[in-house]
Amino acid sequence: MISRIFTKIFDLNQFKRYRTEILAGLTVAMTMIPESLSFAILAGLPPLTGLYGAFIMGIITAFLGGRPGMISGGAGATVIVMISLIASYGIEYFFAAVIMAGIFQILVGVFKLGKFVRLVPQPVMYGFLNGLAVVIFMSQLEQFKTKTAIQTTWLHGESLQIMLFLVGLTLLLVYFIPKISKALPTTLIAIIVIFAIVHGLGIETKTVQDIASISGTLPPFHIPRIPLNLETLQIIFPYAAIMAGVGLLESLLTLTLVDEVTETRGHANKESVAQGIANIANGFFTGMGGCAMIAQTFVNLNAGARKRIAAIVSALAILFIILVAAPVIEKIPMAALVGVMMMVAITTFSWEFFKKVTKMPKSDILVTLIVAGITIIFHNLAVAVLVGIIISALVFAWESAKRIRARKYIDENGIKHYEIYGPLFFGSVANFNEKFDIANDPKTIMISFKESRIADMSGIEALDLLTKKYAARNKTVILTYLSEDSRKLLENASAIIKVNIKEDPDYKIPSDLL
Repeated sequence: MISRIFTKIFDLNQFKRYRTEILAGLTVAMTMIPESLSFAILAGLPPLTGLYGAFIMGIITAFLGGRPGMISGGAGATVIVMISLIASYGIEYFFAAVIMAGIFQILVGVFKLGKFVRLVPQPVMYGFLNGLAVVIFMSQLEQFKTKTAIQTTWLHGESLQIMLFLVGLTLLLVYFIPKISKALPTTLIAIIVIFAIVHGLGIETKTVQDIASISGTLPPFHIPRIPLNLETLQIIFPYAAIMAGVGLLESLLTLTLVDEVTETRGHANKESVAQGIANIANGFFTGMGGCAMIAQTFVNLNAGARKRIAAIVSALAILFIILVAAPVIEKIPMAALVGVMMMVAITTFSWEFFKKVTKMPKSDILVTLIVAGITIIFHNLAVAVLVGIIISALVFAWESAKRIRARKYIDENGIKHYEIYGPLFFGSVANFNEKFDIANDPKTIMISFKESRIADMSGIEALDLLTKKYAARNKTVILTYLSEDSRKLLENASAIIKVNIKEDPDYKIPSDLL
């Protein structure tokens, strides 16, 4: 027994796994600091609010989330939608909205609605990834600017040359270190090397301190000071709903991507609840809220992390930096972090899209380009994905509508049979109606749904109208081979429509029609 415990404790593979997770977590923390600070400042919040959000989101989702290996923090996607609320009503209303957004997210998880992220088509994922990669890359260009109280200008001369050299060197280090050894913490070594070069040679360049000070205390408990009335609810409700939706969409899409990379399965509903609890905690502990951070998640995965340890280490590292190590971390050259994030953008881009583009349907190519375009232009991942899903759904409905057809014949008893192929729904109703020759058909018509199904109210009403048209000519329509769900739809609508249904033996409907 003792020997087994000893072996487990000192197992070399376990030691390597822990080392990988810890180093990955430290690297993630380094890349998360400038992003959290930047978005907090952009939204008009105190800089530390961004770091508090990164710590709170990170630690809670690390323990409670449904996806090991995924990193959550103070994400810009969720904060940007709150800018107008902060500007109009102040920070107290913002914290209240973050709490309400968390409640919405918990409800999504409790009612198991997270599974709907599976409805996101692959072309939307391509557009999402490629657009996000461009956004991540372009956002790093802000670090090639210098800001004063009067204006913002691009770096030039020696300052620009130094920045370009250090960023380029970081990219080379991140690219070549894995070729030497994949056991090394690539991005962390790159950051350390650039740090050593800059401070060893006394090179003047931008550092984290040029963004904001990151020294502080533990996140303070704080109840939002707002009037508890209907007017307040009307103000914060829409912002909270949008933040909850944006945060969940980005988190669940990130979860899906991690599933693909690790070839494992996460739990969307569990992640929704964890995101909600974390945002509620943010609202009560002055954090800016957030969601999963896809760029930092890729940094984590590329560093070899696959467990919850890296996310826990990352969150604790951010807290340690706030409380103790801020003076050191503030001296990290921004060029090192820019180089790391640019490499993240390069690896995030779905290059295989170009290999498949000539073989993809034109509609899928269009969806990919639209999603990527909206992501790049408006920096709104949620809107981009929703637009992509809507377009894909409309294309699918149109293609399905064209597939409905009918095989017709008259049997020895003079009964005309219509065997329907393809689903009957709102998109296919017009084509369905064109299949029937009401004026010339015999007295009895049998419509078989053995290779079809009735999908919605539009299909039910089409059958009702068709039956009435035949009845007006003293002809009878009989429906046969109805699937169980089709029969239930007709039974539920029996109060408003009248159709004749023939009892048929049980059968299984083809899987491609489900």
